[in-house]
Amino acid sequence: MSAGEDPTGTNTNTGAGTEPEPAPRRRRDARRNRDRLVAAAREVFSEQGLDAPLDVIARRAGIGNATLYRHFPARAALVDAVFRDRLTDTMAAGERARAAPDAWTGLNDYLGAVFGTLADDRGTNDLMTTRLPDVEALQAVHAHNRRTVELLLGRGREEGTVRPDVATEDVLFALAALGRAVPPLTAATTPDAWRRPLALFLDGLRAAPPSPLPGRALTGAELGDVLREMGPHRSRIREGTKGGSEARTEERRLRAP
Repeated sequence: MSAGEDPTGTNTNTGAGTEPEPAPRRRRDARRNRDRLVAAAREVFSEQGLDAPLDVIARRAGIGNATLYRHFPARAALVDAVFRDRLTDTMAAGERARAAPDAWTGLNDYLGAVFGTLADDRGTNDLMTTRLPDVEALQAVHAHNRRTVELLLGRGREEGTVRPDVATEDVLFALAALGRAVPPLTAATTPDAWRRPLALFLDGLRAAPPSPLPGRALTGAELGDVLREMGPHRSRIREGTKGGSEARTEERRLRAP
């Protein structure tokens, strides 16, 4: 046995090229990769929604798919990492609404804050208007949202500003349906176009006479643009899964009556 040789047969040479990478450096590299993945996912989800392919996110981050799955074994874990702070902001808006001097002001301010968030990007909209299992932060915000709406409606009935026959589930269903239309509506018109349909919806909850609607009604052409944006073909065309003229041919076909 030569000098310095491990009797177990394990190479103990610590010379250049064989020294293990220090653990602190590995942790720094892992943290940097995770941060890059979260930042890339935030961009891609905003552009394409929560069903965006994960390999697109990995490429945007400049990281391999295997590394992505080591950090985020399931899509829900990545979604939670991306949106946790934004969902916390929504819950804070709910707390402010609960503390409003009257229920109607609280309800208006709260739904305005929620819809402003829904208009920001498609990922947040997908998250808040649908159900995605195993996202811990999402489950908390849905429960908080329901309780906020329930409390404000109850106070509004007592104060005589909310019609007595409306249920919490009526409001939550209508808000989810209206919220899904916000991104295509703002894409086809203006960033704050959601204010008009939200005001119309709120007037349907009022026990008092309706107030004037903000903004203007859609034109026929704008309505057509919004409905096309809401179609299931949107993501295929925008993601470029069909190339060049083929994508344009499909879009013309979908636009045809």
